[in-house]
This record gives sequence, structure tokens and C-alpha cells, in this order.
Amino acid sequence: MSAGHWTLDDIDWNSFDRSKTDPEMIKLIKAASLVEYNGDDYADYLCNVFGDDPEFQEAARQWAAEEVQHGEALGRWAQMVDPEFDFDSAVKRFRDGFSVDVEATSSVRGSRCGELVARCIVEVGTSSYYGSLADSTEEPVLKDICQRIAADELRHYKLFYTHLRRYLDHERIGKLRRLMIALGRVRETEDDELAYAYYAANTPANEDYDRKRWSKAYMNRALAIYKPVRVERAAAMTCKAAGLNPRGRTAQLLAKAAYHLMKSKQRRAEAATAAAA
Repeated sequence: MSAGHWTLDDIDWNSFDRSKTDPEMIKLIKAASLVEYNGDDYADYLCNVFGDDPEFQEAARQWAAEEVQHGEALGRWAQMVDPEFDFDSAVKRFRDGFSVDVEATSSVRGSRCGELVARCIVEVGTSSYYGSLADSTEEPVLKDICQRIAADELRHYKLFYTHLRRYLDHERIGKLRRLMIALGRVRETEDDELAYAYYAANTPANEDYDRKRWSKAYMNRALAIYKPVRVERAAAMTCKAAGLNPRGRTAQLLAKAAYHLMKSKQRRAEAATAAAA
């Protein structure tokens, strides 16, 4: 999986153009840097769940190394924009308030197949997100970083999907169950992880965490960047992970419903943020 993979030295940092940065997007990038940098904890969890599968464990460790590098690249860019952004302190603050159950020995999805479906959905979501970020910025360094991450996440989807196919030979879970797991993981984008990362990256150290407030603040900004084509691709790949036709009617309906729901949530988040101001 690592063959030909890029490094931080491949980024043309000297092409950074401060005049093309967006203050609202900077907040999203700071939060994203913390989530990506936390990849090692998820690798620990996955290696416990797949404790007797050295092939998958090796792939999970390599995957995590690439995720951590994503966090390093985003954090470095954020520090270029805002020299006062203390990446290491923000990472510690995030980890102090949000943690992955690295001691778990069985998947929270009920099976290994379920876990792999969920991992596919995470990679679908992040590829779509970083692709949308790249579409939404004219700052050359950030656009390059986000394009590279989006491509990595697509590759990671393929990795987890390959192992899902392997496990389906032993754990036969139906398409409906896989679809329910996939949709459930999509809904989890509103859990504490993203809201807490946004809070930890963008607020003073003495400010208390309010999940509802910071979830809405994050959603208000993050959902605004998506275009229909990104959502359509994500819906197709979600259906594929569930064993459904990625170009079928279900995928089309899912894409339309997802985009409508995202924009509806964005409008509500905007209204709530404005009312609180």
C-alpha cells in the first residue's frame, strides 16, 4: 500500500499564498489535523479486533502511518497560516477529551465484516470531504495536500474493501445488514470526535466544551463545502461496500437523500449559530 506514497518533502511549501486562505476553512483544517493524527489509536483498536490476522494488522499499521502523516501535513499548513496554533498542545487537548477504546477485542459493529464495512464508509467520507476541501480552496499548498489525502483515502477504501471481500467468505452477513451498518456509520459523523476536534483546535484553553454548540459550529462550516458530484460518488461507494449496485437506483436515491439532508442540517446549523451570536 505504501509503494510510491508521498511524503511531506513532496509538498511545495514555498508556493504557500496567504492571500488565498479562508479564515473559516482554516478552522476546519485545524480540526482535521487532530483527527487524522489520531490514526495510531484506531490502528491499535483494529489490531486487537483482528488479533489473529497478521496480514490485516500489517496493513492497518501502514494505513495508520499514512493517516498520521495527513495530520502532520495539515498541522504544518495550519501553523503556516497561524503561527500561534500549537499543534502538539491541540493534539493533547483533543486526546484528553476524546479517546478510542483501544482495549476492545471485538468489533463494536458485531462482526469483523461489520467493522470492515464501517471502515470503508469512513474512507468514503474522508475522500469526499478532502476532495470537497480541495475544490473549495485556491490556496496552492492546501489544495495539493487535500488532493493527495483524498486520493489516499480512496486507496484506503480499496484496502478495507479487499479485506471485506476476504472475510465475507467466512462471515456471511446480508446486504441489508451491511447497508444498515454503513448508514449507521454515516450518522456517527455527528458524534463527539469531530465536534471535539473542532473545539480543541479552535478555542482558548479555558473554554468549556459544549457538544451541541461545537457540533453545530463544525457542521455549519463543513457541510457548506460539499458539491452534489462528491455526494454521488460517496453514495455509490457506500452501496458497493454494502453489496449493492453502485450505479443502481438505490445509489441514486441515497445520493439525493444524503445531499438534501446535508443541506438541511447546514441550514439548521447556520440558524442556530446566528441565534447564539
